[in-house]
Amino acid sequence: MLFRGWGESVDEQWPDVATVVDHVGVPHLVVTRHALVREVLTDPVTFRPDNALDAVTPIPVAALRVLAGHRFRLPPTLANNGGASHPEIRGIVADALHPHRVDAQRQWLTGLVRERVAGLAAALDAGRPVDLYAGLAADLPLLVLARLVELPDAPVGAVKDFARAALELFWAPLDADRQLALAAEVGRFHTVLREFAATGGGLAARLREAGHSPDVVVGALFFLLVAGQETTSQFLTLLLHRLANEPAVRAGLRAGTVDADDVVEEGLRLEPPIVTWRRVAAADTTLGEVPVAAGTSVVAWLARAGRDRAVVDAPGEFRPGQPGSRRHLAFGAGPHRCVGAQLARMEAAVVVAEATALLDGVTVVRPPWCPDNLTFRMPDAFVVRRT
Repeated sequence: MLFRGWGESVDEQWPDVATVVDHVGVPHLVVTRHALVREVLTDPVTFRPDNALDAVTPIPVAALRVLAGHRFRLPPTLANNGGASHPEIRGIVADALHPHRVDAQRQWLTGLVRERVAGLAAALDAGRPVDLYAGLAADLPLLVLARLVELPDAPVGAVKDFARAALELFWAPLDADRQLALAAEVGRFHTVLREFAATGGGLAARLREAGHSPDVVVGALFFLLVAGQETTSQFLTLLLHRLANEPAVRAGLRAGTVDADDVVEEGLRLEPPIVTWRRVAAADTTLGEVPVAAGTSVVAWLARAGRDRAVVDAPGEFRPGQPGSRRHLAFGAGPHRCVGAQLARMEAAVVVAEATALLDGVTVVRPPWCPDNLTFRMPDAFVVRRT
């Protein structure tokens, strides 16, 4: 379950708290019940975020040397910051992603999605298969983010390769050769971020003006480029695939009886791109009736929490608008709740409203495939053709 926290494993019977040993022999306390997952996420004093970026496969010396050669450092900034600096850093990032600024991008994004959908529809009508990940979802969130936050002048492909490499390096079960290759990819782009952090405007400049070190500026940009766009493109792909198998929902969208925002929330509940998140117990405590020793790695299973019968009546069914649907924890909870939640919601709602019609009358040629990963789904493609 640890590295495939979606699909069949999420629907199996699980205790509220279970000890699972990973591929290198480290035990993790996996928390499955919604109330307990929320307890972990909203109590950063007892369950600290310090291990959020610990590599689940220990990085060997050779790969560490590669990272060090690029001056790779990620001090506590956002997701891994349980200290006093977190509220200010988060506040600066939140201002850049303020809901008013996000909503101002809706019209532009709608136009772009419509343009892409028209091209994809023409290809389908001509009998050609189309990849809705590569042709629609992959770069949309990055393009929107670049309109909100000044980013390094780098090709879209380079940013995407870096983000996926980072998700794999820190959260996937890997062999040493793969770690070495990923360290080189992550290190190279980290150098780009470091150079930009010293001179870039916008968010980078605001963090510098607030007195934060170059390492903190780099760390904030790192999290934005990984969590601020890569996870959203993954969610868009997973949601479209889910909708391909939900004809009644698509019919409701066409008829206006199903709301796109409700579809997004139900998608986040059932197909979250981030399936787990880690905390570490700061002191001896309990979860439910289970004792938790200080230093224990605690894995909050977000995907499983969304299927808790205490939250929704039909946990395994895609029913937009059902009571409890919006109580999912796809964006986390508490002081480290995803600062880009409204951005992701807006992007997904636009795609649902404008692109769902592409799924009518198609056959799935290649469903998304997700590699083993503790936390991230990382779908690679979604290919369809007209029936």
